[in-house]
Amino acid sequence: MTVTYDYAGKRVLVTGGTKGIGAGIAAAFASAGAEVTVCARTPPTARDHHSGDTGAVGRGAVPAGGFRFVQADVRDPSDVERLISGFDRLDVVVNNAGGSPPAPLEGTSPRLHARVIELNLTAPLLVSQCAYPLLAEAGGAVVMIGSASGARPSPGTSAYGAAKAGLHHLARCLAAEWAPRVRVNTVVVGLATTRDADTRDAGSQDAGARDLGTRGAGAHGAADHYGGRADLDGRAIPAGRMATPADVAQACLWLAAPGYVTGAEVRVDGGGEIPAWRHLVAD
Repeated sequence: MTVTYDYAGKRVLVTGGTKGIGAGIAAAFASAGAEVTVCARTPPTARDHHSGDTGAVGRGAVPAGGFRFVQADVRDPSDVERLISGFDRLDVVVNNAGGSPPAPLEGTSPRLHARVIELNLTAPLLVSQCAYPLLAEAGGAVVMIGSASGARPSPGTSAYGAAKAGLHHLARCLAAEWAPRVRVNTVVVGLATTRDADTRDAGSQDAGARDLGTRGAGAHGAADHYGGRADLDGRAIPAGRMATPADVAQACLWLAAPGYVTGAEVRVDGGGEIPAWRHLVAD
């Protein structure tokens, strides 16, 4: 069975949408007919394989399969206000920007932890708050890109895990506060692999990681995550593989479509990770 979505005439904003999971989400909405805008601190490059107009929001129609880019730091309230002011209609906001380098509590500066929380929790709050009037007018939806790190212990990226746990709770609060005019849901992403062959622990979301000055994001390269054994994801994840941007995008398309579901958390993690004791017993 094939599920298709029709977003023709809808306007969608994907934060951190220039690379990785965010780019996959943006491409999926564009393919479904939406006029898509992406934002990040730095413009997309030729390596990002993006098509479409890179001009200001509101300048003509989005080419088929493409989307616009607006340069903005979603941690900065003035940037967020400028970003949202470029829309005269907004149907969907996907708060994807996020990430963190490996940041154990010992030896990591308080400023880095604060920036991780700003990017992964405060920024989605600011974007959602600023977009609310337009979303309410359109009867729209917010989709938060959460992380398995916010639903289980996240050693080595505690600030990231705590921020994502806060994001999950924020979505439930907004869903209750803004119902029935705006629906708010969360996609809780597990280990995911992107075109760049980087493994992401849920919502490293590329652009956010770059915002913090690193490519990593509460996550590790495939070889690093399983101690040099890149073949172990099939044994560690019940579904037999890591998630792809397309897997995350499909969940976003469903949650953003008109419907009854709000305040929900949809896990896109292939069943999670098999507990280590199962392998220890087997060995």
